[in-house]
Amino acid sequence: MSGHSKWATIKHKKGAADKARGKLFNKLARQIEVAARAGGTDVETNASLRTMVQKAKAGQMTKDAIDRAIKRGGGETGGANYESITYEGYAPGGVALLVDVLTDNRNRTASDVRNAFSKFGGAMAEPGAVGWQFTRRGLILVPSKFDEDAVMAAALEAGAEDVEADGDSWRVLTESSAVYDIQDALVAAGIEVQSAESTMVSSNTIEVTNVDDAKQILRIMDMLEDNDDVQDVYANFDIDESIMQEIE
Repeated sequence: MSGHSKWATIKHKKGAADKARGKLFNKLARQIEVAARAGGTDVETNASLRTMVQKAKAGQMTKDAIDRAIKRGGGETGGANYESITYEGYAPGGVALLVDVLTDNRNRTASDVRNAFSKFGGAMAEPGAVGWQFTRRGLILVPSKFDEDAVMAAALEAGAEDVEADGDSWRVLTESSAVYDIQDALVAAGIEVQSAESTMVSSNTIEVTNVDDAKQILRIMDMLEDNDDVQDVYANFDIDESIMQEIE
């Protein structure tokens, strides 16, 4: 199972817990606030804000919470000044990681990210060391119980680029800006969507065959995801389902 799609499935399962959902909402609110501050509060003219609002709605964030975040970004109510930073690093086995953060304290966040890597056998890398192999794409996961032809027809008709098998899911790849529109089209066609997001997909994958390495990789990602400043974590690992079953 390849890196980000597998992690998206793990996060989807985690998101069912109230604590995880609350943390997700906090991160979504921060992303909306930053987008509104940078480009204005009108979702029709601010493409970045529109994407963040679609992402928040897909995560079942309430309209009131979304509106409050937009108002904070527009300066109508109080809000923090967040800085956007991307950290790069390596997990055990040479797996590449990108860590996107929004922080109001660069020193605190850098220390937290560095600690997550070092605690589980990874290491920070210089800017550009791994980022070159990642490109932004839309990624939608659909359970494999749905017929491939049906998923393919609905996805491609809505504008998706490709559909491929990925373990127990169909992996639908799209332009990042179209991901939530294609998600809506799949749902309208009666097809269940496990997760949908604009993400970073690597052109190169690292096969992880060691169970201990796999555990350490997922621990790094889990610790990073648990940090309020960390918005997204992207990786290029490929872990076989048999190893995932040992871990789970």
